Amino acid sequence: MKHLPSLLLLSALLAAPLAHAQTPAAAAPAVAPAPLPPQLPDVAAPKMDPKTAQPQVGFMASHERFLGVAKEGKAQVLFLGDSITAGWAGAGKDVWAKTFSQWNPANFGIGGDRTQHVLWRIENGELEGIKPKVAVIMIGTNNTGSDSAEAISKGVTKIVTTVRAKLPMTQILLLAVFPRGNKPDGKLGASYEKIKEINGMLAKLDDQKTIHYLDIGDKFIQGKDALSAEIMPDFLHLSPAGYQIWADAITPKLNELAK
Repeated sequence: MKHLPSLLLLSALLAAPLAHAQTPAAAAPAVAPAPLPPQLPDVAAPKMDPKTAQPQVGFMASHERFLGVAKEGKAQVLFLGDSITAGWAGAGKDVWAKTFSQWNPANFGIGGDRTQHVLWRIENGELEGIKPKVAVIMIGTNNTGSDSAEAISKGVTKIVTTVRAKLPMTQILLLAVFPRGNKPDGKLGASYEKIKEINGMLAKLDDQKTIHYLDIGDKFIQGKDALSAEIMPDFLHLSPAGYQIWADAITPKLNELAK
C-alpha cells in the first residue's frame, strides 16, 4: 500500500494532457461588417441592411411584388413614395378603396425609403409594363436628417425626370413633402424649415403640361405652427383622418389629369 500515492500522482499526470486536449477551442470573434458607404440622394441605390451589408430583405420583397403589379399593366394611377404612401394600405385603406378604386390604383410605397431608393426601384423594373394615366410622387422626408435641401431636391428631380423618360404619356402629380413636427408637442421646427426649402425648389419643376406640383401641407397644420395628433399621431405619419385630408386635396386634380 505504500506505493499508492505514487500511483495516484502518476495517474493524475497522465490524465492532465487528455483533459487539456478536450477543452473546446475558443470561438473566433465575430467580424462586424464594414460601415456602409454614404448614399447620395440623386444616385440610385437599394436600401441596405447595416448588419449584413446586403440589400434589406423586406425592401427587396416589396420591390419584387411591385414588379409583378407593374407587369400586369392594369393601374391607371400610380403612387410612389415611402411609409406615408405605404400607409394607404394601412390607416388609409378605407379612404383608398372609396376614393381611388375606379382607377385600379397601384401603391408603390416602402417604409423608410429615401429618394435614392425610389430612384433605384424605378430604374430596376417598377415602371416596366405599367402605363398609368397619372403618377403621384411624394418622397424626401426620410432624407431630411442627413442631406441638404438642395441635395434632396436633386434626388426628387431625378425621380421625376426618370418617370418622365420611362412613362412619356403619364401625367405626373408631384406633391410637396408633407410637414413633420417635433415630439412630443407637434411643433414645427428645423425639419419643417428644411422641408419648406425643399418644396420651394420642387415647385419650379411644374410645367403645367406633364408635371404638376401641388402643395397640400397647410391642410395638415392646426393653427400656425403645430400638427395635430388626430391627423398625424406621431407628427409624421397619417391617421385615417389624415388620409381623408390627402384624398380630398388631390382628387380634383386627379380627376382632371386622369381623363
